[in-house]
Amino acid sequence: MPTLIFLLDFGIFVAAGLSGLSWYLASKRLLRRIDKAEELNRLDLNRMVVAFNRTQALNRRAALATSAAGVLAAVRMLVNLF
Repeated sequence: MPTLIFLLDFGIFVAAGLSGLSWYLASKRLLRRIDKAEELNRLDLNRMVVAFNRTQALNRRAALATSAAGVLAAVRMLVNLF
């Protein structure tokens, strides 16, 4: 039983750490500001789409890691009850 509790605690720690790291990496990527007088070309649009897609993928991983940490924490609480 102590081994199970340790593994659950370690899993919560790892999942929360991965979640924080993923959200940090997603927030670190800044898009270049566009001036209203500037004309956009296809390279600018491609660069913006790639940045949005990468940020979305990192946010998806962070949300998944957060939900994993929540599930592990719930299991840990249930183990403590029984």
